[in-house]
Amino acid sequence: MLKIGVLALQGDVREHAAALAAGGADPVPVRRAEELEGLDGLVLPGGESTAIDKLARAFGVAEPLRRRIGEGLPVYGSCAGMILLANTIADPATDRAGNRQQTFGGIDMVVRRNAFGRQVDSFETDLRFAGLEKLPGVAPDAGAAPVHAVFIRAPWVESIGPDVEVLASVGLSGPSAAAQAPGAARIVAVRSGKLLATSFHPEVTGERRIHELFIQMIRGEA
Repeated sequence: MLKIGVLALQGDVREHAAALAAGGADPVPVRRAEELEGLDGLVLPGGESTAIDKLARAFGVAEPLRRRIGEGLPVYGSCAGMILLANTIADPATDRAGNRQQTFGGIDMVVRRNAFGRQVDSFETDLRFAGLEKLPGVAPDAGAAPVHAVFIRAPWVESIGPDVEVLASVGLSGPSAAAQAPGAARIVAVRSGKLLATSFHPEVTGERRIHELFIQMIRGEA
């Protein structure tokens, strides 16, 4: 059984653990550097990216995690986790001492925090998500069904490097579309090697295919 950690410093840890368990993995909470040892993969949950960044540094897990990502540890990040996997944040937060928000990095992309708006601008939509129809054990018609995505103060991806694959995008409407060209869309799911990121929260809707994709990525079957 795969042993997959969930970074348990802040955010929706329990929901990700339940989704991993439903996929046949053994989810374990990770708060300290030594708990990264022996993991087959790791999930960075949704929450507050600034809080997770600060706590990861305070608990001494940030640098070991950056190293493990560089060594090839498979990681999936949702919402705040997407921000933490980005090499660059377009609008990093700055604390009172002038220290800028940091990430763990790994994916050659630029993300913008809270890009879709504030809490009141949260929304749900159905997305086409590439690659789910190819999951082992999933019928092609079920895999091709839209993903119901929940966006809560979500980031979007502003640009990607040549080795990053776009898995899903969403059209803009309302406040998010005000300064955009007609028909504009934003990237909301990407994959780069063994790293996977979504700006939405599949763990809160009962959508299990994203976690199944991550599990199959770890096994080398997706």
